Amino acid sequence: MADLPFHDRGDFGDADRGFIAKLSPAVIRTADGRVVWDNDSYDFLQQDCPKTAHPSLWRQAQLCAKQGLYEVADGVYQVRGLDLSNMTLVEGERGVVVIDPLISVECAAAALKLYRAHRGDRPVTGVIYTHSHADHFGGVRGVTDGNVPILAPAGFMRHAVSENVYAGPAMVRRAVYMYGPALPRSPEGQIGSGLGLTTSTGTVSLIPPTVDITHTGQEEVVDGVRIVFQLTPDTEAPSEMTFLFPDRRVLCLAEDATHNQHSLLPLRGAAVRDARAWARYLTEAISLFADQADVAFASHHWPTWGSQAIARFLGQQRDLYAYLHDQTLRLLNRGLTAPEIAESVQLPPELEQSWHTRGYHGSVSHNVKAVYQRYLGWFDGNPAHLWEHPPRESAVRYVECLGGGAAVVACARRYIDENDLRFAAQLLNHAVFADEGNKEARDLLAEVYTRLGHGAENATWRNFYLMGALELSDGIVPATMDTASADLLTALSVEQIFDSIAIRVNGPRAWGERLSIDWHLIDLGERHRTTLSNGALIQQPAPGDDSADLTLRLTKTQLVGLLSGKEVEGVEREGDTSVLRRLVAVLDHPVRDFAIVTA
Repeated sequence: MADLPFHDRGDFGDADRGFIAKLSPAVIRTADGRVVWDNDSYDFLQQDCPKTAHPSLWRQAQLCAKQGLYEVADGVYQVRGLDLSNMTLVEGERGVVVIDPLISVECAAAALKLYRAHRGDRPVTGVIYTHSHADHFGGVRGVTDGNVPILAPAGFMRHAVSENVYAGPAMVRRAVYMYGPALPRSPEGQIGSGLGLTTSTGTVSLIPPTVDITHTGQEEVVDGVRIVFQLTPDTEAPSEMTFLFPDRRVLCLAEDATHNQHSLLPLRGAAVRDARAWARYLTEAISLFADQADVAFASHHWPTWGSQAIARFLGQQRDLYAYLHDQTLRLLNRGLTAPEIAESVQLPPELEQSWHTRGYHGSVSHNVKAVYQRYLGWFDGNPAHLWEHPPRESAVRYVECLGGGAAVVACARRYIDENDLRFAAQLLNHAVFADEGNKEARDLLAEVYTRLGHGAENATWRNFYLMGALELSDGIVPATMDTASADLLTALSVEQIFDSIAIRVNGPRAWGERLSIDWHLIDLGERHRTTLSNGALIQQPAPGDDSADLTLRLTKTQLVGLLSGKEVEGVEREGDTSVLRRLVAVLDHPVRDFAIVTA
C-alpha cells in the first residue's frame, strides 16, 4: 500500500477537465417521488480516508463521485455521476447523438436536461449502444421515443435480452450484494463499485436498434457525424464495439478500457469473458485508432487526453488481460488449481503501480479463477471434490468433527485474534450453515465480514462482505431492480420466449406429462411447436404437417400473456384446450430473494 503513487494527482485533473456544471441537487426521482439516484449521499467522500476503507478504493470512489456535465472535445460532452455509467452526447448538424443512455429512463432524462440547460434544446438525432449490458441502454426512453437511428453491435438484441431474462433473477439477487444498494452510504458502508458509485433503480427500457454494426471498419454517418467502428465481441460483453469519430479525433472505448481492472467474471454472475480476445482487440484498437485520436473516453470514468497517453493507456490495459490469461494457463498446465493460481499470480511492477489496472471492480484473484473456469470448468481434478456434500450437509459434518458449534466459534475467535480473517470466515460459515440459530456464530461472522469489507481494495468484494454482514444481522434484503422489464420481455424473440419457459419447467413435476402445442404467430407469420417430454420442453420452428394436441393462433404479445398464466382474449384454439393449463401447471416461478449467507 505504501508503494502506491498517491502523490500522482493526474487522474483528479483529468476527471475535472472540461467541467461545466453540476446537477444540484443531484437527486433523481420517479414521477411519484421515489428516489432512484442520489449522488449527494456520497458527499462524505470529500473527507480524508477513514480506517474503515482501503485508501486506494477511497481514492477511486472520490473520482467516481464527481458529477455533472463535462466537455470532452469540441462538440463532445459527457454527463457523469448520474448513474453507474456515463452518457455521452455528440453534437451533429441538426441535434445531438446520444451514446449509452444509462440504466434508468429517469436518469437519462435528467442527464439530457442538464446538457440542454447549457448547450441549448437540441433534439436527439441518433442513439448508439456500445454494448449489451443494461447500464448502456436501459434509459433510452428518457432521450427518445425511437424515431431516430439506433446503432448497436451485431448480436446486441439476443445478448441484451438473454442475459437479463434467462438467469436474470439469480443475477439480480447477487447484484444486491455486488453493488450494495441496501448498505448505508457512509465510511463504514457502501462507497462505490469501482466502475462508478452504484446502480440507479428507475425504469429500465429498451428500443431495438435500427442499424447493426457487423464488421470492423464499418463506417456510418449519423446527423452528419462520421463514425468508424471496431467490433469487439466476447470482451467485456458478448456484443460490444469501440469507435472513432475521425473528423474530431475522438475515440470511444466503450467498456473495453476503463480506469480500473475489469471483471472477467463479475461476482453477480455472467458468461466468462475471453481475456485472450480482449487483449487482442485492444492491440487492434491501438493499431487502428491510437494515432488518430487526441482524446479517448469510455462508458465509465473519465477520459484520457493525448495520442501518446492513449497508446500507453491501451497498451497497459492490453498487457493486463494478456498477462492474466497467459499466466493462468502457464500455471494450470503445471498442475495448479484455481485458488492456488489466484494466490500465486502477481502483476508486473509497471501494472501494479498503474492506477487504472488496480482491482477496484475486477481483481487478480477472481479474474484468474475466471480464466481457469473458461478452460477447465468448476472441477479441479481432485476426486475428493468430485462428489462433495452440498454446503449445509458438509457444514453439519465439519462442525460435528470439530466438536460442535461452540468449539467452532472458539477456534474462529483464535484465528480472529491472529488476524487470519479468511479462515475465521470459513469456520464460522460452517457453524452458521450447520445451525442458523447459532446467534454467537452469526454475530461473529458478521463482524468478520465487516472487517474483511473495510480492508478490501476491490469495491465489489467490499460490498459482498458488508451485504453478507447485513443479511446475517437483519435478514434478507430484497432486490429492488427488475431487469426483465416490459420492454425486454417484448424484445424477446419467439425462440427466446420458449427458452425462458423451458428453464422454468419443474422437471420432476413434469415427468409424467406428454403434450404438444403448435403456435401460429399471426403477426409474425411464424409457426412453432413446443413438445413437453420427459420433463423437457422442446421447441421446433416450422414443424411438419402432423397435428399437435393443441393449436393456437395468436400474436406475440398474446403468447407472452398466455405463458405468464394470464387470461388473454382473442386467441383461436383448436384441439385439447386443457393442454395449455397443464403446461402452465408445471412451471416454477423464480425465487428472487433466496438466501446467500445462510442455508
